[in-house]
Amino acid sequence: MTTAPIDYAGPRTPRRTGWRPSRQQVPVLTTAAIFLLLYLLLGWRFHAFFSPDVAVSLLRDNSAFLGVMAVGMTFVILSGGIDLSVGAMIGCTSIAMAAMIGRGNIHPAVAMAIVLAGGVLLGTAMGCLIHFFELPPFLVTLAGLFFLRGLALWISVESMTILHPWYDWLSGAGIPLPWGLMLPLSAVIFLVVLVVAIAVSLWTPFGRNVYAIGGSESSAVLMGLPVGRTKVMIYALSGFCSALGGIVYTISLSSGDATAGTGLELDAIAAVVVGGTLLTGGVGYVAGTLLGVLIFGMIQLAIIFKGDLNSAWTRIAVGALLLAFILLQKLLQLGRRGGADD
Repeated sequence: MTTAPIDYAGPRTPRRTGWRPSRQQVPVLTTAAIFLLLYLLLGWRFHAFFSPDVAVSLLRDNSAFLGVMAVGMTFVILSGGIDLSVGAMIGCTSIAMAAMIGRGNIHPAVAMAIVLAGGVLLGTAMGCLIHFFELPPFLVTLAGLFFLRGLALWISVESMTILHPWYDWLSGAGIPLPWGLMLPLSAVIFLVVLVVAIAVSLWTPFGRNVYAIGGSESSAVLMGLPVGRTKVMIYALSGFCSALGGIVYTISLSSGDATAGTGLELDAIAAVVVGGTLLTGGVGYVAGTLLGVLIFGMIQLAIIFKGDLNSAWTRIAVGALLLAFILLQKLLQLGRRGGADD
């Protein structure tokens, strides 16, 4: 008589009967639920809101350059830092582009390369100051904000229109869609940056290092991770994204303005936080930032559909959402501490 083999692996843990989201997934899932609920409510209130044209509108104009800038801000906040210079970078980049093309007769492609290099250079400088001199990111990037805004106003106090055949082509370029619609180039740039950023954050050593630094910088140092190099690269990436956002701004409006992007750094931070990224770092997803930007766009479109062009209601709605997400983050932190104590 044969006997069944005895399993000496010890007691087995009970198998989960259903999927339960982790604490890291709760903020972004909450954002997704709010996005879906808001979209359905606005579609019920304004029937034209479900039209394809509205869906395309959520990705163009303001949402495009805000989204590009917010992608870079996501990496900064994931690392536990902050970057207040991104809004001023929009203004400085746009007016510098207009001046180089209009006054200097420089080809737009060359002007774009110059401003992108400048954004990376300034971001690298701020990252070095933050890491090697252990200066607070808030103060360093605030100095960057004043520097960029002053430089932009020095270039030109008045806005400048960009007149160039190549720019005329860029402004009208895009991807044809059904129903006679077109996804403009500015929205295409935003989506490409988003996809690349998602891949970098999830599947590269740099992305894993960003999460590790945001979770605990001291632990990342003990693990032998390149903390200094990663932090400098994070702010260089933020500088690149904000400079690219300035380029998208000029493509959308065919002009440069030294005052453009005023206060936009706060919108970028709010979009990242509403998108489910914790201000303390280490928790969040780049894809959540897309939802945060789209929620911004839906609120603005809802006010336009209502016939009220006053932006005060946009600020009130965003402020309420931001406060709600900060409270959610605090609850998650308390829950994490409680779990650790147990």
